Amino acid sequence: MDDQNFQSNAYGPGRLPTLRDIVTPLFRHRRLVLLTFLCIVLGTILSIILLPKDYEAKMKILVKRERVDAAVSPGRDAALVNPGDVTEEELNSEVELLNSRDLLEKVVVLCNLQEPQPGALWSRLFPTAAAQGTDARPDNPKDVSQSVSDLESKLRIEPLKKTDLIQVTYDSSDPQMAARVLGVLGNLYLEKTVAVHRPPGAFEFFQTESQHYEQDLRTAETHLTEFDRDKGVADPQLEKQIALQKLAEFESTYSATQVAIKEAEKRTAAVENQLASTPQQTVSQVRTSENPYLMQQLKSTLLNLELKRTELLANFEPDYRPVQEVQQQIEQTLDAIAKSEKSPVRDETTDRNPSYDWLQSELTKSSADLATLHARAAETLNVIRQYRTQLGAIDVNGATQQNLIREVKEAEGNYSLYVQKREEARIGDALDRQRIVNVAIAEAATAPALPAHPHWALTLLSGILLACFASPGLAFAVDFLDPSLRTPNELQDALGIPVLAAFPKGEK
Repeated sequence: MDDQNFQSNAYGPGRLPTLRDIVTPLFRHRRLVLLTFLCIVLGTILSIILLPKDYEAKMKILVKRERVDAAVSPGRDAALVNPGDVTEEELNSEVELLNSRDLLEKVVVLCNLQEPQPGALWSRLFPTAAAQGTDARPDNPKDVSQSVSDLESKLRIEPLKKTDLIQVTYDSSDPQMAARVLGVLGNLYLEKTVAVHRPPGAFEFFQTESQHYEQDLRTAETHLTEFDRDKGVADPQLEKQIALQKLAEFESTYSATQVAIKEAEKRTAAVENQLASTPQQTVSQVRTSENPYLMQQLKSTLLNLELKRTELLANFEPDYRPVQEVQQQIEQTLDAIAKSEKSPVRDETTDRNPSYDWLQSELTKSSADLATLHARAAETLNVIRQYRTQLGAIDVNGATQQNLIREVKEAEGNYSLYVQKREEARIGDALDRQRIVNVAIAEAATAPALPAHPHWALTLLSGILLACFASPGLAFAVDFLDPSLRTPNELQDALGIPVLAAFPKGEK
């Protein structure tokens, strides 16, 4: 019958183990139980003696909001965050920053934590081997990574409740090393806070940009000055206003001149019509009188004819032909005297017509005035065209000047903006150099003079409890693995036959 059958039938079918069956293996292997118990307890005591004392260094970091940096933005007035209270998220962010891998690696390298520490158990037991291992490869990446893991396990970073403080503790067997690790960690943390919370190179960037925009400002001002000098533009708005005022005045003058021209034309036409119907000469004096010289001649002729007729009548008869001829001449002379008396001599005196002369002078004056008005209208129209052309040029020059002024203002605004940003960045860099940030070491780490806590009692208690559980367990394991039959009941249960007699071990 094999061992499995013995073990499976140790208590027989349907039979439950009793307290005696459970306790029996302890008494059966009491030496093993006692030896195991003593070994564990002695090992615990030895470890308490050999293990180095644990020193705990503490450091407290205050998270505050006293410094508020202006945000790097394109706006002139950068929004400033209201200081307010520190939030839980900010505290957790600082905790994660303290736990960052690169920060811990720097702490390990600067503090030489990858090397065995003088207070370690291995160094105390085997100092020569530890020294040889240290001199071999002090910067082994594997050792550094392992040291970082050990540092993470020994480093405890937690925000204190209802405060803005973060407590950092570190346990080490060397009190000086514990304080040094926290001191290095604090310095590196402040440097990392400066690097993380403010973008690097901000001052250099704003310095370069301010110089660039200063050059743009000078170029824009030069272009504006040259344009004003070349075009003769001082104030386009004022010039345009003056030009518009002058244009309105000349347009009004032109309209008045056109009206005057119409009036002059009508007046000239009226004067011409009157002049055409007005004679140049006018009768100034009219005298009616007989012609004395003619009458005297006629009367003298009549007298001579009558004398001649008398002489003829004295010698001849009236029907004598010469007498009749003289009589006929007398009659003709009488007729002439009668006609002369009926049609006296008319003597008229004429002179220049003053109306004609006045109309002539008025026509000359109107013609001259009309010519003057036409010349004035033409000149006024020419001036109006010049002012309109000038207004167009003023508009073009004004638009160009406004563009140049806008460029100057834009360049000036950009320059002043980047100068302001440069000053803000300079102030920020100065604050960073002085370590004036929103975190501060409220309580620096110092080398502890006493161990962190007397852990030997807890270790001894743990060793005793481990011995109390490990020694019975070992006894039960050895008893379970032993295939031999030790009691009559086991034999009877295993073979299925009754046991007639049993002899205790050591008796005959």
